[in-house]
Amino acid sequence: MNQPHHPDGGAAIALTLPQRIILADGGARRAIAFLAGASGALALEPVGFTPAMAIPLTVAIWLLDGSAGAPSASRWSFNTASLRSAAGAGWWLGFGYFVAGLWWLGSALLVEADQYAWALPLAVLGIPAGLALFTSLGFAAARLLWSPGSLRVFALAAGLGGAEWLRGRILTGFPWNDFGMALGGSSIFAQSASVLGLHGLDLVAVLIFAAPATLIDRDKQTRLGSPATALAVVLLVVLAAFGAIRLSKGQAGLVEGVKLRLMQPNLPMDAKFRPENGHEILRRYLALSDQATAPDRMGVTDVTHFIWPESAFPFVLSREPQALAAIAGGLQGKVLVTGAARIEDAARGGRGKIFNAIQVVQGDKIVGYYDKKHLVPFGEYLPLEKWLRPLGVHHLVPGTWDVGEGPRRLTTPGLPPAAPLVCYEAIFPGQAVERGPDRPGWLLNVTSDGWFGHTSGPYQHFAQARLRAIEEGLPLVRAANTGISAIVDPYGRVLEQLPLGVEGVIDGGLPKPAPPTFFSLHAETIFPALWALILCVALIGRLTRRRKIIESIWARGIPNG
Repeated sequence: MNQPHHPDGGAAIALTLPQRIILADGGARRAIAFLAGASGALALEPVGFTPAMAIPLTVAIWLLDGSAGAPSASRWSFNTASLRSAAGAGWWLGFGYFVAGLWWLGSALLVEADQYAWALPLAVLGIPAGLALFTSLGFAAARLLWSPGSLRVFALAAGLGGAEWLRGRILTGFPWNDFGMALGGSSIFAQSASVLGLHGLDLVAVLIFAAPATLIDRDKQTRLGSPATALAVVLLVVLAAFGAIRLSKGQAGLVEGVKLRLMQPNLPMDAKFRPENGHEILRRYLALSDQATAPDRMGVTDVTHFIWPESAFPFVLSREPQALAAIAGGLQGKVLVTGAARIEDAARGGRGKIFNAIQVVQGDKIVGYYDKKHLVPFGEYLPLEKWLRPLGVHHLVPGTWDVGEGPRRLTTPGLPPAAPLVCYEAIFPGQAVERGPDRPGWLLNVTSDGWFGHTSGPYQHFAQARLRAIEEGLPLVRAANTGISAIVDPYGRVLEQLPLGVEGVIDGGLPKPAPPTFFSLHAETIFPALWALILCVALIGRLTRRRKIIESIWARGIPNG
């Protein structure tokens, strides 16, 4: 790092922390970016310390200032070297953020360590390294829009916001731990997702949490600090006021005559979950589901519907008539909604299709189903299989899973139509509900996070599923093998919950939906419109700065030949 000196050649100037970050290069710059990114994971569940997101995003501004090529941020010329510097800083910051936020992915490989432990570095370091490419892209895009002053915060929002949107779509998408989840994990701030959605929260989060970086700017300061800081304060106040009002006015009643029982068996995903143990597993489920309860406040003494988690059985339920008969007898003919593998036999020979499904069982008959459409990369299918399989890389869940074709609606006797979400499908904003004139009455999420043990993963997964309820204005019913199972109202309030790693049941009513949210009506247009607005502001800053540079050169005159 170059150490500045007084013009008269005196002692070195004492540097502030922001100046040190701006001037850092080499290994120091990479370490700063990595550590700043890692600290941002504290804003995510299960810690949920929202202000922590200010660390990576504030440091991001200063790193990009350094990429602009001037220690005092007084020169803002663009060249390929500065673009490479910005992209590199973005990769290291993203790498730190994703390693700290997604380290728990390695836990799934230790369930059958004899087969998959070798791939632990791929999960813990390789996946974060790949995801950091999006952060790198976001930094590079922001550098193209960079300008001095408060408007550079808009450049960072346009760059990172666009990169997060792409991350949710490329290679089927992985919108896990978006920067906006720093706001989405808070009950009050998360209410804005009913208008903006997760990717809208990404943009707002950058504008808010990157703003403190501009407090060091010496030009155009106001009594509130920089204009960006003033805007951040206004945004926080608006988000908090909107959230408080929405929560105070939002009252969701219960669907009459419905009493749900959610079963959380807390069954480990190890060698015990084998076909030979299938009947013992089913007996455990039935015994757990048979726990007696007192009449609820609606006067309903009997459970009307049972809900079991994803992949509840180590066998194909439709091919086990004894299991269906045991369910009919054990649940006294009541309706069961359960995760279960479903096989569709080939019509004219060849391989039949197998789906990760939700099935509706009434008596000893399967009367409805939904097949999972969005498979988990590296879990249920292998991205870039043509190149990775020859290297010995395989997906985690044995067998070949097929992509469901719909419909995205589950009809269950005695219940309103549901929007079904199998496990991972609950993390995709705008895709939880099939758009159309007939709105579903609730979100049903069955999942098995047992692969990840007592780590951050299940907490983060639940937070994202809960945000879908707020976005869509629909209640969420979530049955998880090891937790977190819950009943959540359409405003994201948890009515009933079983913690992680506990065996038990939840008895509760089904909340009614809230009126359609702005996001549910305009999910496809909100982010592009907001992103375009932020991009325009960033471009104004960039073009204005360029015009001033040209005017300055012209005012100095053109030297004689």
